[in-house]
Amino acid sequence: MSVMKRMRDITVATLNEKLEQSEDPVRLIDQYLSSQKLQIQESEQLYHQMMSHTQTIRGHMMTAEQMRDKREQQAMVALKAGEEQVAKLALQEKLQHEETYERYAGLYEQSKLSIIELEDRLAQMKKDFDEVLSKRHYYMTRLQSVRLQQQMNARMNGLSEGAGSRAFTRLEERISDMEYEARSLRDIRQLGRELSNAGVAVQQTLEREMHNLRQKLEKEGWLK
Repeated sequence: MSVMKRMRDITVATLNEKLEQSEDPVRLIDQYLSSQKLQIQESEQLYHQMMSHTQTIRGHMMTAEQMRDKREQQAMVALKAGEEQVAKLALQEKLQHEETYERYAGLYEQSKLSIIELEDRLAQMKKDFDEVLSKRHYYMTRLQSVRLQQQMNARMNGLSEGAGSRAFTRLEERISDMEYEARSLRDIRQLGRELSNAGVAVQQTLEREMHNLRQKLEKEGWLK
C-alpha cells in the first residue's frame, strides 16, 4: 500500500469515526470538505509540476539517446575510413551518452509511476470529496427536518393537547349556566302567573259557593 493511499484511508476512516460521535455533523463535514478541497488543489499543482518535470527528464533522456546513436554512427564512419582512434573516441562518448540515457530512463520510468500513483490519488480524493459532499446534503436535509420539527413542537407548546376542547367545554358550561338561569326565571314567572290564576279561580269558586249558600238560606227563610 502506497503512503498516499494509506493517508487517504486514515483520513476517511477518521472522518467516519468522528461523524458517529459528532453532535454537529454538517460542521464537521464542512471542515473535512474544506481540507479535502485544499489537498486536491495542492495535489493538482503537484501533478502539473511532476508532469513538467517528467517532460524535462524525457528531454534529457531523448538527447542522450540521440547523442548515443550519433556517436555510434560516427564511430562506424570513422572505422570505415580506417580511423580507428577516432572510432574509439566516438565509441567512448557513445558509452557515456548510453550511461546518461540509462540514468534518465530510470528517472523517467520512476517519474511516470509517480504520476500514475498521483492520478489515482487525485481520482480517489475527488471521489471521496463527492461522496462526503453527498453525505453533507443528506445530513443538511436531515438537520433541516429536525429544526422544522423543533419549530413545530415550539408552536404546539403554546397550545397544549386538549386546550381547544377545554375552551369549548368552558364555553358550553357558561352557555348552559345562562340557559339554566333563563329557564329558572321563566319557570318562576310561570309559577307566579299560575298562582295568580289559581287565586282568581279560588275567589270565583268562593263567590259562587257564597251565592248558592245565600239562595239556600233565603229559601229556608233565614235571610230576606
